[in-house]
Amino acid sequence: MNHRTLFTVDDLVDPWFPVLGRDFEGYRNHCRRVFLFASALARAEGESRQKIAIAAAYHDLGIWTDATFDYLEPSKRLACACLESTGNAEWADEIEAMIDNHHKVTPWTCNPAWLVEPFRQADWIDVTLGARNFGLDRRYIREIRRRYPNAGFHPALVRLTFERIKEHPNDPLPMMKW
Repeated sequence: MNHRTLFTVDDLVDPWFPVLGRDFEGYRNHCRRVFLFASALARAEGESRQKIAIAAAYHDLGIWTDATFDYLEPSKRLACACLESTGNAEWADEIEAMIDNHHKVTPWTCNPAWLVEPFRQADWIDVTLGARNFGLDRRYIREIRRRYPNAGFHPALVRLTFERIKEHPNDPLPMMKW
């Protein structure tokens, strides 16, 4: 990967501990699981793994940094700042698409060479606790979920969803796309 800095999901998520607070471990483990699932689905190596790591670390972060459930734009903004600071700005379009479409219900088909679809699938695998597996071996999913436990992530999503519904009953899930 030329002379670029190599980093892990943990390298990217750990500095956000003060912002994530009680949700830190759950979010970090969610990011780890999404990274591993997407990497497996895409058979990713090298640069592709780095792109997935960045998208995984930042894809939901705007929930906490901007205190909003309408978090796609803040999450993309944070990812782009990371890309700029690490010399990877040319990846911005693909990583923004990964973040913007990770809750898309139907497959993303705009650019099959990009990692958007395996990333979308990986997030769905994790959010559905493996009920949707997109062909990924269920034993592998169980092993990753055992290695990186939920640590309250799904209850945090439920809590945040109910808070959003109370404030915005007509637009409870603004991150969802069809």
